[in-house]
Amino acid sequence: MNAMTNRLFHTLIFVFGSILAVLILFLGQLFPFFAQDYVEIATSLNQQQLEQVLNEQKIQLTPAEKEALLETYEIDKYAEEFYSIHKRLYVFLGVIMLISFVLMVTISLRVANNFIHPIINITRTAMELSKGNYRARAFANGPKTVIELRNSINLLARNLQDITKSRMIEEERLKTLIENMGSALMMIDREGNVSIVNRKFQTHFELDKNQLIGKNFLNLGMPTALEEFIDHVFLTEMPYRQQLQMEIGQELYIEQVYGAPVVGEHGRWLGVVIVMHDISELIRLEQIRKDFVANVSHELRTPITSIKGFAETLLDGAFKDEQMLLSFLGIINEESNRIQVLVNDLLELSKIEQHGFTVNALPTRVQDILIRVVDITSAQLESKNMQFEVEIEQDAMILGDANRLIQIFTNLINNAIAYSKEETTVTLRISTNEQYGIFEVKDQGIGIEKAEIPRIFERFYRVDRARSRNSGGTGLGLSIVKHLIEAHQGKIHVTSEVGCGTSMKVYLPLSQ
Repeated sequence: MNAMTNRLFHTLIFVFGSILAVLILFLGQLFPFFAQDYVEIATSLNQQQLEQVLNEQKIQLTPAEKEALLETYEIDKYAEEFYSIHKRLYVFLGVIMLISFVLMVTISLRVANNFIHPIINITRTAMELSKGNYRARAFANGPKTVIELRNSINLLARNLQDITKSRMIEEERLKTLIENMGSALMMIDREGNVSIVNRKFQTHFELDKNQLIGKNFLNLGMPTALEEFIDHVFLTEMPYRQQLQMEIGQELYIEQVYGAPVVGEHGRWLGVVIVMHDISELIRLEQIRKDFVANVSHELRTPITSIKGFAETLLDGAFKDEQMLLSFLGIINEESNRIQVLVNDLLELSKIEQHGFTVNALPTRVQDILIRVVDITSAQLESKNMQFEVEIEQDAMILGDANRLIQIFTNLINNAIAYSKEETTVTLRISTNEQYGIFEVKDQGIGIEKAEIPRIFERFYRVDRARSRNSGGTGLGLSIVKHLIEAHQGKIHVTSEVGCGTSMKVYLPLSQ
């Protein structure tokens, strides 16, 4: 912009200087003509005055004398006097030219400042706006036209700033919505390249954003079912919804997938958007509910059928045989107890699963709980000619409800005894780490298949149904145990090997 000012300034200097030089040169060239006229007029006046004097004085001269006398009054334009006048004239013109040049420079500089600097300021502001700096403002002063231009640029800048601010707010809201939505989202452009993915999608497929953006969806290694779904949306250009079963990272997921075309202005087709909602947990819970109803019905049907059958037999006359009467009444009593235990466990589980259930957690020594649990389970242990092996690496002071802890440990030990062969050992171990007190129950029983370990805490799930039912279990014990441990802010970890036994470790927070 300084170069523009310099060019304008130099242009004005050149134009004004040229005009002034031509004017001075022109005046200088006219001087001889003015001098010639002056000489002729002055000579003529002198001669007329001389003739007038001669006539008034009545002086008689011959023509030759008169002509010689008149010649003495002629003015010589090459005389010293004319040279001095000519010199003074050029000095005067030089001074005039110098003064004019100074005035011309001042005027040119002022013109450049008044017209170019405002334009420079406004131009710089416009360039900043073109770079996206909508905070830039013009502060130019000058003629009315420049002021109007400045005001227009500033108004444009304010409008652009407001629009940009609104757009940024909307983009931030949209980005927050997309990133934090519970469903996986992916947008694919019309060429089949991924343009938008959210965090849920990246986590679900264990892919980094750099591995997704700009890549064709067929090259991402996604499940075939999902690729076929996307192809269908591309081909039909219509909204489509489907429930897909996909294996991702060696885990099976059930996804409710929705796809729709993205249409821009004037009906221009931009691509498709895919939204995937993981309903695996809902399906699993629905299946658990169905299994629960079926299992409860099955568990109640057996004792109720027995009670009904023996009661009908007694009513048909079998009560007359005292020995048979006592036998049947004993069976009815035993089956009634099974129903009572099952109902009690269901009520206990329902109570524990209620929202807001808490335990009365107090500082408790695990060793004291273990002593009481061993006393409770000793009779069952002796019935199978088994023994306990107790290892206390370090006693733990934990935060827990003593009664609930007894319920947890008793259930675990009873399971270990029930699923173990006779004359085997159940190992009870107490240890600690930096955060938890650890209680471990290890048996030498039948063990659990690795695929079944995640399901053993489900209601009514049994590894060995015949053995569990014969042992009098309801299939609800481990489910109750898990909920009670979670109520203590703890966790349980299960390891097992078929035919070798099972180890269950309960981690409970230490008392500070």
